[in-house]
Amino acid sequence: MDRSRLKLADLANEALAGFVQRPVRSALTMIGTILGVGTFVAVLGLTSTASGQIDRRFSELAATQVTVEDIGGSNDADNAVSFPPDASSKIEALNGVRHAGLWWTIPSDKLKITAIPGVDGPAGLSITAIDPSALAATHPRLRSGRIYDAFHESRAERVAVLGSVAAERLGITRIDSFPAVFIDGTPYTVVGIVDDVARMNDLLFSVLIPTSTARAVYGEPTINRPNMLVEVQVGAANLVRQQCALALRPDSPGRFRVSTTADARVLQQTIAGDLGELFLVLAGISLLIGAVGITNTTLVAVMERIPEIGLRRTLGARPLHIAVQFLTESTVLGLVGGLIGSSIGIAAVVLISISRDWTAILASWSVLGAPPVGAIVGLFAGLYPALRASRIEPVEALRR
Repeated sequence: MDRSRLKLADLANEALAGFVQRPVRSALTMIGTILGVGTFVAVLGLTSTASGQIDRRFSELAATQVTVEDIGGSNDADNAVSFPPDASSKIEALNGVRHAGLWWTIPSDKLKITAIPGVDGPAGLSITAIDPSALAATHPRLRSGRIYDAFHESRAERVAVLGSVAAERLGITRIDSFPAVFIDGTPYTVVGIVDDVARMNDLLFSVLIPTSTARAVYGEPTINRPNMLVEVQVGAANLVRQQCALALRPDSPGRFRVSTTADARVLQQTIAGDLGELFLVLAGISLLIGAVGITNTTLVAVMERIPEIGLRRTLGARPLHIAVQFLTESTVLGLVGGLIGSSIGIAAVVLISISRDWTAILASWSVLGAPPVGAIVGLFAGLYPALRASRIEPVEALRR
């Protein structure tokens, strides 16, 4: 090192020597950067991967679901049900339709739902009339028993299927003892318990009964008007949407509002955005902790190496040379921490994706940009220690 110039090779050697000669301290210093960069890469990767899964699942639902709402006539006094008695068979006759059925919520404000007659039941449960075809369109996963079928529907049998939440609140966990649920004292034999559904998650909080039974006991659904859930084959949703109203009521198609689940992608983007923002904040906190760790360690190194700094100044090193040396060391620490952290983040995304049977999605910019982020963190973390080292006077340094 001459008096006026600092060669790049000498600078690299000094930075490497400072890193290698203190391996334990260097490793401890890099932990914060490793965690921060690793979290950064893992968060971006897992968010993209999870978003892909959410997008795929929502897309499947959006591509295979049509909803028909009974909005009634233009006359407010007209509260007759718009769906004809053979509504399900009319829609199921359309090309591309798999299942179609009616459902509605029975006003249950004054109804008591209990597992034991004469005892107050749990709050927050609802009663849903849903025909077997609509129930099949939700793709229920049964915990036990079965769902009711066309036989129960045709005979208006007093049977019920419980959603998992409703079953737990009612204390019914098994059906081998032929349990019953009582609605205002009227018994309904529980034939099955649904553990989960692909559509209409509110059904998990409901007592489900056949639509014919609901009509026989509670009358026509004139307050909570019925809806129709239609499951179609992929690619048939738009065509079926155009045909539903005319197929149901050629004389008055305006009594129905037909729609598809077009907002699934918006919901997916909202969920992914919220998750990404939350975890990126955590990654930023980790990077801040890493920067503080590098700052503290570099500052301690400056204090320990004051005699060395004084000797270098005496031999001709300028303050700029000293500052650049310590800045380079802190930048190398950040760069190496970024490389290790990005590797750990990539490994975490791949392993978690394999364990969940997902397809790992990693943006190239997040992987390639992680080491430079670590280097930038190290650079800024080393500014104050480097500035302090450059201001040490040679005479005072040599006295120590």
